[in-house]
Amino acid sequence: DWHPHRGFETVTIVYEGEVEHGDTSGNAGSIGPGDVQWMTAGSGLLHKEFHGDAFTRNGGRFEVAQLWVNLPAKLKMTAPRYQTLVAADIPSVAVPGGTVRVIAGTFNGAKGPAKTFTPIELYDVRLKAGASVSLAVGDGYAGGLFVSRGSVVINGREATAEDLVVLDRQGDEVVIEASEDAVVLVMSGAPIDEPIAGYGPFVMNTQQEIHQAIADLRAGRMGRIPEHAE
Repeated sequence: DWHPHRGFETVTIVYEGEVEHGDTSGNAGSIGPGDVQWMTAGSGLLHKEFHGDAFTRNGGRFEVAQLWVNLPAKLKMTAPRYQTLVAADIPSVAVPGGTVRVIAGTFNGAKGPAKTFTPIELYDVRLKAGASVSLAVGDGYAGGLFVSRGSVVINGREATAEDLVVLDRQGDEVVIEASEDAVVLVMSGAPIDEPIAGYGPFVMNTQQEIHQAIADLRAGRMGRIPEHAE
């Protein structure tokens, strides 16, 4: 239900099911399989996330990944922003035995639709058993791969469903080989390398900024829940 955020972005990727969203900046919408919601909390807002009425009535499989993307200190108080990235607008690049959907960054000339404040590469990779793909994720970048389904070998190391593989910052090539049909979320970005102070729904740089965020929330400066909201 309604809850606050400040200082970072939430990125919600739907594999199956649906997510309905509303916030105090006036944004609202629903995303389904293949869609992505990229919400910049920035200076702060309240929002809510639920599955919709139809999904509640009918049921079904619900599989969603949500990432928290940090913002550098100079941008933590930027105005809130909301991007709905529907599946049809996310380029899918065919590779032998699979596809690479480019949510952010570029791959083989395809550019992802997400607008980011810092350089980010975010790919939804799907490979058939026996297929492989090589990805450039940025020398010096911080990166990781989450194996959503299947089994893979990543730069010579085995990983299976629900494994998170964290990369070091040296080198820029990642090779994914599918031991069986697999879905892998590839995440990398230019390191911000600033102090982090986190408290619940807030990600700031100092404890003083956390205290200010709590004070601003209590004073209604992150927005107020509409009276007609359920």
